Amino acid sequence: MIVIVDERDLVKEGYQSLFNREGIASAGFRSAEFGDWVESVAPSDLKSVRAFLIGECSEDKVSPRAIRSRTAAPVIALSEHHSLENTLRLFETGVDDVIRKPVHIREILARIAAIRRRVQDDVVSYTEVGPMRIYTDGRDPEINGAPLPLPRRERRILEYLASNRGRRVTKSQVFNAIYGLFDDAVEENVVESHISKLRKKLREKLGFDPIESKRFLGYQLMA
Repeated sequence: MIVIVDERDLVKEGYQSLFNREGIASAGFRSAEFGDWVESVAPSDLKSVRAFLIGECSEDKVSPRAIRSRTAAPVIALSEHHSLENTLRLFETGVDDVIRKPVHIREILARIAAIRRRVQDDVVSYTEVGPMRIYTDGRDPEINGAPLPLPRRERRILEYLASNRGRRVTKSQVFNAIYGLFDDAVEENVVESHISKLRKKLREKLGFDPIESKRFLGYQLMA
């Protein structure tokens, strides 16, 4: 999920629509409500945030360093003022990058992926689980070197399970990562349908089911 902080509803809704077209969940906040949320949100929910985009907002309510104290997710400033002084000021607040608007949504996603790779000290944009190579940059996974085309929701679920390899994740955590924490238009049970279809496709290619599920405990990707 991408979190957008901006005082203007039109800006937040515009970005949310663009991210939705790319299959990326997002949520929008104004400065005051974001400050309260980031301080009180559960760590398990915060793990579903891929990045924070900071636009026009109150700086005393939105502190990149305060965000950093709770998560390593990239914090990116969206700047409408094209001056060196403004860019340097934004970097001094503690953001990871400054993007000048207008900008294509795919460039934002590429910059987020690049920052996350640096944070992880790893230039590899994929995780290998047995014969599976699961990418984190939007590409379809590969099984024994052959691409496995997946709908974007199923692909994102597989990416999320791979990023949590070795840990079990609940249905709520998967839902929050794929649809966002505040999407009331979609029922959480849709996760079960997506995972059922994903498991069937993986089973056909692998000969076994790599997703272990336990009632009340959640899902885990196995080698």
